[in-house]
Amino acid sequence: MKLSSLAFLTLCVAAVLASCSSKSSTTTSSSDSLSAAAPQDKLARGKYLVTIAGCNDCHTPGTLYGAPDMTRMLSGSELGWSGPWGTTYAANLTPDPSTGLGNYTEDDLVTAFRTGHKKDGAPVLPPMPWPNYAQFTDEDAYAVAAFLKSIPPVVHAVPKNLPPKAKAPTALVFPPPPAWDAPKGPPPGAAPDTTHG
Repeated sequence: MKLSSLAFLTLCVAAVLASCSSKSSTTTSSSDSLSAAAPQDKLARGKYLVTIAGCNDCHTPGTLYGAPDMTRMLSGSELGWSGPWGTTYAANLTPDPSTGLGNYTEDDLVTAFRTGHKKDGAPVLPPMPWPNYAQFTDEDAYAVAAFLKSIPPVVHAVPKNLPPKAKAPTALVFPPPPAWDAPKGPPPGAAPDTTHG
């Protein structure tokens, strides 16, 4: 049986359209399954993002000294970060209700990532790179939040933040910025400086 050129072309177009239609329904169903991912997949994604986003660098004791103590993962640090904003300490990100994030919901955590403000409205201060985390997709932000809510709670109250010029017992000190790096205003999310003027 010999096909005319037109019949052959019609069959080819029909085959391509059928293939595209099949791929489209596969893509749709796999993307639907991603948004309705199993809880263990969401937690695995959150753990991965926490790892590559460097959360352990500051929030897990010992990491900056080359020996992270993963039995106290994300429980905060007593090593301060001093700069023009004062001295800040990496918070306890575990779900402990008294010293960590136990009273935060996933929505509260995502809001903090997105806005740079804690649940009580206080700004998230440097060196926390919340503007980077504000770029998370909804799926990624909620995966990180779910992971933080799932880790073992650790009771550890980090030192209170200190105001500018207060002496910190242990801190990495950022010198005043050189002219090129000098901010034109307060860091995003920081309260305006009312001490001068």
